Amino acid sequence: MLGLWLLVLLAVFLRIVRAPGKIAWRLLGGLWAIFLLAHLLAPAQAGQLIGGTAGGWLVLGGLAAMVWAYRIGLRRLRQSAAPAPTPPAPASDSFSDAELDRYARHIVLHEIGGPGQMALRRARVLVIGAGGLGAPVCLYLAAAGVGRITLADDDTVSLSNLQRQVIFRDDLRGEPKAYAAAEAMLRLNPQIDVTPLLRRITADDAALIGQHDLVIDGTDSFAGRAAINRACVAAGVPLLSGAIGRWEGQLTLYDPARGAPCMACIFPEAPERDAPCAEAGVVGALPGVVGSLMALEAIKHLTGAGESLRGRMVLFDGLSLEMRSFTAGRAPGCPVCGGLAEGAAHA
Repeated sequence: MLGLWLLVLLAVFLRIVRAPGKIAWRLLGGLWAIFLLAHLLAPAQAGQLIGGTAGGWLVLGGLAAMVWAYRIGLRRLRQSAAPAPTPPAPASDSFSDAELDRYARHIVLHEIGGPGQMALRRARVLVIGAGGLGAPVCLYLAAAGVGRITLADDDTVSLSNLQRQVIFRDDLRGEPKAYAAAEAMLRLNPQIDVTPLLRRITADDAALIGQHDLVIDGTDSFAGRAAINRACVAAGVPLLSGAIGRWEGQLTLYDPARGAPCMACIFPEAPERDAPCAEAGVVGALPGVVGSLMALEAIKHLTGAGESLRGRMVLFDGLSLEMRSFTAGRAPGCPVCGGLAEGAAHA
């Protein structure tokens, strides 16, 4: 039966390209509907060309519908069996006994202490990208007690993600990353507030960014990072940015409103070849290292602990296990941040 072979080949192809589950089911269902319609309109010709009968294709469609319904029901059963997250505790000037126990290792650090932990609770952070870098960032910020986290990502979980994006599980393939990551964060710490956004952040999102104290960018394209940089400059919000590829990574804090350079000061032009991890490759543990450093810098920035990465870029080489840094200043006449007064604080 030619029609059946076409369905099988399409299913194999969709599996190879790791198409999201919903898209795969729609494409297969559309092809099945075409075959069934052909049999209903011209049964003799369809039987010769496609094979089978209208009744046979109806039975096949019914079986596929039963499998689809079973998977949906199983997913809903898992969701209903999951414990409901405890709503975030109302804002106050003191910690509950549970919070004191949860954050005890932070509170005993004199660089953080009670005031620093309270600053984390009151912080508003926008994390862009729930992928390789976003996975450790999300988990560690949730564990640290950052009170309000907005997570933006328009992608879905695929099998190739699981080599490095440890916030996801195999049974979450096809699910929106923002929702799946938000659920993992709330399971880790139900006392925080997480808002998932199923979309990209663009240069037009300065108003959204202005509602946050810090933006953390873990996206994997130069154009996307440049757009986020422009929005952060317009909003006057610091941008903690990281990037990885193969065995190397980098991170820095862009903050031209407070004297540090923006991304365009250091990288005024796009690279000739902007190869994402899907093309260049990346060792699985590398985003865990760089993403954890980004989470550490975020905690330092929000609590005022230690020396900031503002105006410094750290480079990490996983093959030699070496780390080095260099300083950079504002570029005169920068097309993105050149209109800001040097070191002017944003209100």
